[in-house]
Amino acid sequence: MSKLRERLKNFKLVRKLVYVVVGLASYPGLNMINKLKISGTEHIKDLPKQKVLFVSNHQTYFADVITFLHIFCAVKFGKQNRLGIPYYFLNPFTRVNYVAAEQTMNGSWISKLFTLAGALTVRRTWNAESGEKRKGLDPSDTRKITRALDDNWVITFPQGTTKPFAPGRKGTALIIKQARPIVIPVVINGFWRAFNKTGLKFRKRGVLLTVRFKPPLQIDYDAKTEDILAQLMDAIEQSRDYMLKGAHHSMNKEQTKKEV
Repeated sequence: MSKLRERLKNFKLVRKLVYVVVGLASYPGLNMINKLKISGTEHIKDLPKQKVLFVSNHQTYFADVITFLHIFCAVKFGKQNRLGIPYYFLNPFTRVNYVAAEQTMNGSWISKLFTLAGALTVRRTWNAESGEKRKGLDPSDTRKITRALDDNWVITFPQGTTKPFAPGRKGTALIIKQARPIVIPVVINGFWRAFNKTGLKFRKRGVLLTVRFKPPLQIDYDAKTEDILAQLMDAIEQSRDYMLKGAHHSMNKEQTKKEV
């Protein structure tokens, strides 16, 4: 069955149909029940159609990626920093892949359907249920992602988890060194408040969801893997420095409340 899904997602018409179904089903939750604030789309409107890697923090399994797909389609229809009416699904921009854990994408019929939207399934380096642990990224997974970059945009989440400020994985930096793509950092927020962990059920309504695209990173592709990873984590505001800033900000807010 997984081989059939792999074949189907390479058919442009199948992918477009999945975009339409998933896109129209998710639009109310993103832009009506909650409020979506987008910024920085001027950094992506003139990008080439291949060799572009979007690197983002991660808050839900699916809502984050689905939102990116909405935005990319809207931008290709000339929208700037907004979705508007989703007529962009009349001809969606489907030259997008996203990196996802194999275990997650096999979890339900909905996730299996969403695989057809362009998932690049990879094996986790650690499986909490089985206790299986592997060293490094599977070479076949690396090749899968670098091949996808030759033709499309790719979305990846270097932390590989929805836990904030989790350490980044070196695999993303290795792929950047090998493929040398344009790298666009993205910072998202609010999704963890609005949705459950999968991103398919509401936790709260009326939440401000923010997606901020930053300018392309100036990367030294010959730098050490550790240095590139540190640059990525700082760009998506998930580095230790940002964690400490957040803690400091929370302490100041608490102190202000006490003084008031």
